[in-house]
Amino acid sequence: MPNIYINGLSGKMGQVISQLCKADNNKVLTSKNFDKIDVVIDFSRPESTIKLLKDFEGQNIPFVIGTTGFSNEQISLIEKASAKIPILLSFNMSKGIFTLKNSIKNFLKDNDQELQCFIEETHHTSKIDSPSGTAIELKNFINNSDSNKKIKSLNIKSLRFGDVNGIHKVCFTFNSNKIEFKHEALSRNIFAEGALEIANKILKKDPGLYQLQNFFDDK
Repeated sequence: MPNIYINGLSGKMGQVISQLCKADNNKVLTSKNFDKIDVVIDFSRPESTIKLLKDFEGQNIPFVIGTTGFSNEQISLIEKASAKIPILLSFNMSKGIFTLKNSIKNFLKDNDQELQCFIEETHHTSKIDSPSGTAIELKNFINNSDSNKKIKSLNIKSLRFGDVNGIHKVCFTFNSNKIEFKHEALSRNIFAEGALEIANKILKKDPGLYQLQNFFDDK
């Protein structure tokens, strides 16, 4: 099992990942000892992620990044770093979101109707970024998957209340029809489990910027 350095260990996601690591005999390291760290899992803040990438510059240590709210400039810095190390950048690491995307992609592939698209995302009140990184990722994914160019509008609505882990709904309307795709995270464990699965697989990857399908499509 790899030795894992968790950036954002004191946060909610960091704590869940740490607990799962203990259950799976993955060792969590609390110091930046480059000789012992095999992989970094990052659920922190954008500025902390970028600082850590700079701290680890020159070290052949993969990064699994689940932090959201990056600026375009910060994304560019991550892309630059990925020329030297493998980096997974995803704002939602659950297999459920991966399955949701595949369902939407298949729907759009077969669609011949003009569509209106609406994304609604709901999270806990302490979530800072709005819309969520996952909603933005879904919007970009839908636009890229609309090979028939049938989507005439695409809007996002963000809701914040309670301690909701994450609900994402994607609705398509056409000719008095409504088709809805939905994923709800019932526990933060699904994100932590996805991050740990990717952390094990990314050790075998060449430098580059990766997405979920590069891991969950593995046979």
